[in-house]
Amino acid sequence: MAIHLRPAEHTARPADYGASLKPGERSPAEYAASAIASRGRMHAEPECTTRSPFQRDRDRVLHSTPFRRLTHKTQVFIYHEGDHYRTRLTHSLEVAQIARTVARQLRLDEDLAETLALAHDLGHPPFGHAGERALDAAMSAHGGFDHNAQSLRIVARLERKYIPFDGLNLTWESLEGLAKHNGPLTAADNAVAKVVARIGVWKSLAPEGYASAEAQVASLADDIAYVTHDIDDALRAGLLRLGDLAGRPLAGDVVRGLPGPTGSSADARHIYEATRRMITAMIADLVAASRERLARLDPASPDDIRNAGTAMIAFSDAMTRDILGLKAFLFAAVYRHERVMRVMRDAERVVQDLFRRCLADATAMPPNWQQAATALAPRNRARLVSDYVAGMTDRYALAEHRRLFDATPELR
Repeated sequence: MAIHLRPAEHTARPADYGASLKPGERSPAEYAASAIASRGRMHAEPECTTRSPFQRDRDRVLHSTPFRRLTHKTQVFIYHEGDHYRTRLTHSLEVAQIARTVARQLRLDEDLAETLALAHDLGHPPFGHAGERALDAAMSAHGGFDHNAQSLRIVARLERKYIPFDGLNLTWESLEGLAKHNGPLTAADNAVAKVVARIGVWKSLAPEGYASAEAQVASLADDIAYVTHDIDDALRAGLLRLGDLAGRPLAGDVVRGLPGPTGSSADARHIYEATRRMITAMIADLVAASRERLARLDPASPDDIRNAGTAMIAFSDAMTRDILGLKAFLFAAVYRHERVMRVMRDAERVVQDLFRRCLADATAMPPNWQQAATALAPRNRARLVSDYVAGMTDRYALAEHRRLFDATPELR
């Protein structure tokens, strides 16, 4: 079916983007980000006749190569350890589902929240945070590596599939959300700030302010997803038992409320019920606490959210403490478990080996990467090699390591 684009000068109307409401639906809040009043794209394009600008952003993320690669990038467990553990892709989809739920409850733009949730991990290298640590260490003399900065670089420049421009040419609101979903940029966000400054040549992302409410939703949806689903994966992997959660914040109350045994004999239904109840409790708390904050501020526009001086989307103080406690528990009991650490130490070596080899010998990379590296200064060449390694999936990284080195860890 042919899709005809409107002329570039077309002015969009709410009805053009399916904004008319169905019975029972609520209109977007005044403080919701608006695709109708979007601040635009770096490269001017005709509007799409069937999608809002934020829906178009979402689809560009979904159809991007880095998004597909998340299928074989680690969340906690390496892909060959089991078919049912989370990957970066399934994690991103789960974050998007939670983000849409919260955005709908708060009358925000669901499409923008979903876009940011789907795009937030595009910059992750192979092997999760272990790969990021390894690449950051390898790049220490060349500006370091940060997956948030890499996500922004991917959508702004690195993805190359459209004829008129590099990157995905996302709207200003999507770029802003990716840059600042964790809050205003600080001195610790140097890598992100550098990318933001380059985008600022076109239009400032106001790094000192907060991002939209939709970006704040996506960030906390990430917390909800990874805390609960990393617990789920750890239970299924045998690193935890449900009984281990009994004294933990939030999780303890949930486990004590489950019917039947919750020790070593607990089955998959108990595990699913526990994580399901935790997600429900976190979402309910986030929605209630955020409504209270929004009511106190009484924002009349998206910029009122950006200029509030504090996050408007937040958990209650009690839930914040519980989540911090769960994160600390996961860090000690799962992320630093010897079984996980043994695999991740080997994974870090794979990433560092690949970086050093490709930096020393460009012919170790595919021809198009070789050609791009030949004319670059050393610092720029290191960044290009970092882009190449960061784009690898777990299995491609292992395959390349086997091709280039005599011995490759099994990661088991």
